[in-house]
Amino acid sequence: MPSGDRPHALERQAFHGLERLCESAESIRTAPALPGIERIEAYFQGRVFELHRHDTYAVGVTLGGVQTFQYRGASRVSLPGQVIVLHPDEVHDGGAGTEAGLHYRMIYLEPSLLLRGLGEGGAGLPFVHQPVFDDPELRDEILSLLGPLDQGLEDLAADDLVARIARGLARHAGQPLKPLGPLALRQVERARDYLEAHALEAVRSEELEDVAGLDRFTLYRHFRRAFATSPHRFLLMRRLGQARTMIEAGEPLAEIAAATGFADQSHLTRHFKKAFGLTPGRWADLTAGSADVPPTLK
Repeated sequence: MPSGDRPHALERQAFHGLERLCESAESIRTAPALPGIERIEAYFQGRVFELHRHDTYAVGVTLGGVQTFQYRGASRVSLPGQVIVLHPDEVHDGGAGTEAGLHYRMIYLEPSLLLRGLGEGGAGLPFVHQPVFDDPELRDEILSLLGPLDQGLEDLAADDLVARIARGLARHAGQPLKPLGPLALRQVERARDYLEAHALEAVRSEELEDVAGLDRFTLYRHFRRAFATSPHRFLLMRRLGQARTMIEAGEPLAEIAAATGFADQSHLTRHFKKAFGLTPGRWADLTAGSADVPPTLK
């Protein structure tokens, strides 16, 4: 049984996935395309993929069932909650290890994009010798940034995903990260101010690069050092703060989601709950009578 801090949640995801597998048989769902990034979700029974190899990194999480594959001369097994990392140009196959079927999500990253995420002057592309491992932090980052595959990723979210995965792979490869050097505070402050002013818009990575005068991944590393969060997370929290204000004003949730840059109400709900620990509806209930509460109790 893989270690981790959310085994029951993953089990629920696994059961849900296997139920869908029984209903819809084998399937692969693909996300909207992004430069250098592919995202899929798969439901399988039996042996599916013959021996083959990619020219990308394959990084994913098993959500349900048992995933088995041949890789670098050995048989591998991945259980729900475990992370899988396959290096480019390594021959492998894949399929379900039991009759119950298999449910997983995977990201395919072009090596050049991953190298940029690590930063110039680093030790090169990371090679993770153990292709299956337990890492709750990396697992949760992968799953949270994958999100529903029918929704696209904004530029800043994609940058966040690449940078986080790059750091996670470097850590598991035992590869030291390049020292950041002096903090580019003036540049990241310009980026922060721009995000604050355009929080309800889909800010593109190129825009932020022009504002800061830094490439997107250098900006990511300096921004995180300066403000303890990523540009994407900073933008997301500004949107959620605006959504909370609108909820307290009694505006409809569907209209709030559209006005604050979320794909739909469920998208808003998912991020709102992660940020504040309550659903938007519950927040609306609790703040509906806040005007009548004595100031000392607010």
